[in-house]
Amino acid sequence: MYKYFEINAQGNNIRCKLYYKDLTQAEKAVVFCTGFAGHKDNRAAEGFAEKVLSKYKDVLVVVFDWPAHGDDVRKKLVLDDCDTYLGLVIREMQSRFGVRELYAYATSFGGYLVLKYISEHEDPFCKIALRCPAVDMYDTLRFIIQSDEYDKLMKGKDVRVGFDRKITVTRKLLEDLQANDVRTREYFDVADSVLILHGTADEVVPFGCGKTFAEKNVIEFIPVEGADHRFQNPTHMSLANKYVLGFFDF
Repeated sequence: MYKYFEINAQGNNIRCKLYYKDLTQAEKAVVFCTGFAGHKDNRAAEGFAEKVLSKYKDVLVVVFDWPAHGDDVRKKLVLDDCDTYLGLVIREMQSRFGVRELYAYATSFGGYLVLKYISEHEDPFCKIALRCPAVDMYDTLRFIIQSDEYDKLMKGKDVRVGFDRKITVTRKLLEDLQANDVRTREYFDVADSVLILHGTADEVVPFGCGKTFAEKNVIEFIPVEGADHRFQNPTHMSLANKYVLGFFDF
């Protein structure tokens, strides 16, 4: 089962999708953080939630639209707004649904944002699973942006960037990503509670980038042979979900 709900707090309106079996028994929640240009109706999140709900009655899975993503009302993507959204979703799961244990499953840009968040705040998660995290988010966005689009950004013009969906990107966002490189931060204190999965055929975030980051911070790293950035092969996605559920060990 699932339902949509909104978080209205501090002048923000966050659109969320909650997967659940029995809200009266909910004690744990997985905050699923989608990647760049993703949205709350993410199919990977839905597939993961179905696996969770088939085994556990006391676990919720929540997905939400990042700023300027999906149905969000903001027009431009701002890094500070992402931090605010994640913090409010965490607070909502604890206060509104009475969740006692929080877990995070994040992909690509979502992985970057979770890493940034826990390095700037107290880590609220029991465990964190990251699939193809864009630890090099500035470089990743530069890779996605076409050369003519980059020229426009440098002239102070906004551009629409993305895959299936487009997000308005500003020069300020690029500058903020460059100034907030999570690869320069240390994660030794939380390393035991973090798992990184990365496809060897990732065409967006280089496999070696994720591997190097994991090794530097002594984080468990699992390569998934042949998997692309989105894990579009159902076999690869099923394997990823198996690893994540085993790691969470609810």
